Amino acid sequence: MSRPGHFKMVLLGESAVGKSSLALRFAKGQYQDHAESTIGAAFLTHTLQIDADTTLKVELWDTAGQERYHSLAPMYYRGAQAALVVYDITNADSLSQAKKWVKELRTANGIDMIIGLAGNKADLATTVNKRKVDAREVAEYADDNQLIFMETSAKRGDNVSEIFMNVARQVAMKQPTNTLNKPQGAFPPTKPKPKGNSSCCSSSDSKS
Repeated sequence: MSRPGHFKMVLLGESAVGKSSLALRFAKGQYQDHAESTIGAAFLTHTLQIDADTTLKVELWDTAGQERYHSLAPMYYRGAQAALVVYDITNADSLSQAKKWVKELRTANGIDMIIGLAGNKADLATTVNKRKVDAREVAEYADDNQLIFMETSAKRGDNVSEIFMNVARQVAMKQPTNTLNKPQGAFPPTKPKPKGNSSCCSSSDSKS
């Protein structure tokens, strides 16, 4: 049986799209209705059983979505094997920002990085006048850019485990487990702190 491996994954997206809620649902199976905005980044881990012979520990960096923290993002996605870029299906502008993140990740980390694209707050899809993003158009964009795309709901749990699992499977396929065990690039040696009095690791970004 293969030894357990690990990989670094970063969550990116505009503020209030629900990145931290997705991370919390994935790592702990929990959801908070009233979540505070992330300051800098939060760090969580969760272990996935990919198949009978492969176990992967996901080292997840949940980054703040506010523009003032954008300059810190490279500190977290540098050396990451995977990313989950999140937008809000009720906010078309958040998809535009998600596309900018995808472009930045491809420029910085190349085509080898596995990128998932999550259209969050799918629980609001059937609410009148709430949906602002067409899933079919996003699916075409995802195909063109080799992204793993799903609409998710952190509130209900829809597709949360599935999108993380699909990303992890792709990471395992691209990189042998023994490579994933190597410590370099797993995560920054210390948890960096943004300027000011704020802690780097806080909780939650938005609900749904």
